[in-house]
Amino acid sequence: MRILITNDDGINAPGLQVLKTIAEDVAGADGEVWTVAPAFEQSGVGHCISYTHPMMIIRMSDRVFATEGSPADCVLAGLHEVMKDAKPDLVLSGVNRGNNSAENSLYSGTLGASIEAALQGVPSIALSQYLGPETDHAAPFSAAEAFGADVIRRILAQDPAEQTGYRLFYSVNFPPVPAAAVKGIQVTPQGRREGTVFSVEPHSAPSGRQFLWIKGGDQRAPSAPGSDAAVNLDGYVSVTPMRPDLTAQDSLGRLKAAFE
Repeated sequence: MRILITNDDGINAPGLQVLKTIAEDVAGADGEVWTVAPAFEQSGVGHCISYTHPMMIIRMSDRVFATEGSPADCVLAGLHEVMKDAKPDLVLSGVNRGNNSAENSLYSGTLGASIEAALQGVPSIALSQYLGPETDHAAPFSAAEAFGADVIRRILAQDPAEQTGYRLFYSVNFPPVPAAAVKGIQVTPQGRREGTVFSVEPHSAPSGRQFLWIKGGDQRAPSAPGSDAAVNLDGYVSVTPMRPDLTAQDSLGRLKAAFE
């Protein structure tokens, strides 16, 4: 199996090295793992692409490339330049340092890479490691390391071979506990931490100029029972099937009626 890996934490992020180990396990002895990742951290960029300016790409070593672009740019670079002669069978993104459960998934560059792969028709999985007070800070990715390859194999085993329209991609979040404390794996919908939103915090520079820091919300706020963030906080790995289709299917009928 040929696998392309990327992330949004940057080419030197520890989570990318964890993902490479996971990918090599999944690819097997005869497989190949290629890396195209951002040169610098790109957290929070979502599905952004560098549409109005070019991006530099640098070969760091054998099958390892860095770009000045976003995670979605990295997927485009991997599919249409780096691996253009033999496309990957799978795109993996992560392992993100921090969760992409609930509303975080809408901001995530980690998921942005998987969205782009899905739009290009390639199977893709985004992997993220929830952090918290129970996390083993000496080995923060231990849950991802222990369960990552198995989760990927089980997802791929059931992923439909023939898909029309918007292709499925998958978001996997590992809980904020050491590997030995993980209770299992649950398939869940995306949740929402009620009352948790991003905001800004103002700061004044010595020059007197005003700056705003983007500020995240409470990552341990409860979400609906059985949703991704809820099971993560209960010690379970969550697996959420997703599509790039943003249509609110439940509102189509009501809105059509309003215009008839």
